[in-house]
Amino acid sequence: MTDQKSILLGKISSRTATVGVIGLGYVGLPLALVFEGAGFPVLGFDVDPKKPEALHRGESYIRHIGPERVAAAFARGRITATTDFSRLAECDAILICVPTPLGKHREPDISYIRKTAEAIAAVARPGQLVVLESTTYPGTTREEIVPRLEAKGLVPGTTAFVAFSPEREDPGNPKYHTKNIPKIVGGLDPASQEVACALYGAAVEQVVPVSSPEVAESAKLLENIFRSVNIALVNELKVVFDRMGIDVWEVIEAAKTKPFGFMPFYPGPGLGGHCIPLDPFYLSWKAAEYGVWARFIELAGEVNSSMPRYVVDKTVKALNEHGRSIRGAKVLVLGLSYKADIDDDRESPSYEIIELLEELGAEVAYCDPYIPAMKPTRKHDLGMVSVPCTAEEFGKYDALVVSTAHSAFRRDGMFDGLALVIDTRNVCPISTGGRVTA
Repeated sequence: MTDQKSILLGKISSRTATVGVIGLGYVGLPLALVFEGAGFPVLGFDVDPKKPEALHRGESYIRHIGPERVAAAFARGRITATTDFSRLAECDAILICVPTPLGKHREPDISYIRKTAEAIAAVARPGQLVVLESTTYPGTTREEIVPRLEAKGLVPGTTAFVAFSPEREDPGNPKYHTKNIPKIVGGLDPASQEVACALYGAAVEQVVPVSSPEVAESAKLLENIFRSVNIALVNELKVVFDRMGIDVWEVIEAAKTKPFGFMPFYPGPGLGGHCIPLDPFYLSWKAAEYGVWARFIELAGEVNSSMPRYVVDKTVKALNEHGRSIRGAKVLVLGLSYKADIDDDRESPSYEIIELLEELGAEVAYCDPYIPAMKPTRKHDLGMVSVPCTAEEFGKYDALVVSTAHSAFRRDGMFDGLALVIDTRNVCPISTGGRVTA
């Protein structure tokens, strides 16, 4: 053992290693709470001062992470949240959970990773473990984190330790959460692997070691590409079956009775969430650097990104068939979050649907009991407020577009008597006279 490795392993074993988590969003906050719950002192970092302030008041800004959990963790005194990145020097392990969006031309934007790596390097000291968790293309950890540490005179595997361990959060999933989702860990070298596995093994139920950061980076991309391609397939079949007068939802229910060789995926108005709409393009971009083309990824992206316009076209056609022009029509979009029963609206296709409808002259409102008011995003700033989630309110509109399958929309009687419901999620009862699938 090197001295630095043995010291750090000793701190991990005794739960005295201070764990720093950079980015206190949907990935970083639950990760920080899991390490605090495992007995480690934790420092959480975020550039938004509102987040540390809320956490220290015992408040949660993420719906599925209750305020009681936050309040209990901070009351124990092992966890602190701050915007002071100079305090990274206090951390024995630093876990990076920052956004990795796409640029205007679907190119990777790793500026947040680079800025974070520079902030770490500015105060880096011997004996620290740095782990990147943000989803990115293969090679990012080696190309972006390592050189900045080496520039400070640190030697990976000897005086510094580096790994990649992809986040696998599924907001709102009642069965799987940070602690019980297997954690892939790819160390830069044997010493880094040992230290990183020891750290995560002290806080989560299962660690899955792999041979390198590149394998770990690629595994995360494969997971998301698998979903993107299969969702694109079923979205394309939805369009095909619709032309044939066949209900794709009934087809899926029938197909999934096969006990082997089939896994059900479901169509929708487009892809949402931070991972599936974005991450596959990280690999296709990197693949081009090697002179190969990820055609499945690009095609799936084209199909999925066309879905909001398909939904709007179906809405326009349905209104016409009911003797109503889209211009001046009152349309209510049901659901702003990208999946059911959560308050996460990242990359939600609902935004594009609303904007497209407004461009055509519709008067658009939205209803989402989990998101009472829209917040500005990197792409959208519509400034709208949710209308009440009641059947009486729904009856005020010429057409409803179901974009998210919230449980509240499935309550009995919510669609009774409505003239037109464009249902992208199989939420509206089939018996509803004005139901149109899209």
